Amino acid sequence: MTRASLEKQPHEVAAMFDDVAEKYDLTNDVLSLGQDRAWRRAVVAAVGVAPGERVLDLAAGTGTSSEPFRARGAFVVPCDFSLGMLRTGRRTHADLPFVAGDATRLPFADAAFDAVTISFGLRNVHDPIAGLRELLRVTRPGGRLVVCEFSHPTFAPFRKVYVEYLMRALPPVARRVSSSPDAYVYLAESIRAWPDQPGLAAWLREAGWSDVRWRNLSGGIVALHHAVKP
Repeated sequence: MTRASLEKQPHEVAAMFDDVAEKYDLTNDVLSLGQDRAWRRAVVAAVGVAPGERVLDLAAGTGTSSEPFRARGAFVVPCDFSLGMLRTGRRTHADLPFVAGDATRLPFADAAFDAVTISFGLRNVHDPIAGLRELLRVTRPGGRLVVCEFSHPTFAPFRKVYVEYLMRALPPVARRVSSSPDAYVYLAESIRAWPDQPGLAAWLREAGWSDVRWRNLSGGIVALHHAVKP
């Protein structure tokens, strides 16, 4: 079993996700108490795709997050750097055009997409600001970005309970349902170390995005950050 460190070396993170690919969607459903489905629906609504639009779904994993865009008539490209995730995705979503790619060196032309999105993946990028700049590069002027990522609960007493769950309850639960439970120790640590909502908004602006705003989901456990390419 592979467990990445918070240094987020790309080969470590990719190997870790290779290990969890087979039961990834099931484990997420269990650990989030089913809320991951609502979070995915919120992402699709926030992106607001129209039929025929080109959408990049970065860190798409097995393609579960990409399928709703295709169902709405968009041309969606699921991209991930875990080959294990891509192999699993191709078995379950054979109609999606999966592409292997590194978030900091995307294999797409400038201005190739109308909208780009990344759900629960920016936290795993070695250089998140470089990743946000790459997403800016492949988005057309006026195109939009939606980042869905774990964040910081806004109600202080709940925030304390949530951190306790992450560090104490999440790893034992993962051991019961995941094919690589050590990976979920990294998950808990990386969530706790991630910047809060204003902090991520500042990174987006630093990377060149404009009209940055966010909306909290589940009391701030997750935040949707929206932005537009100038």
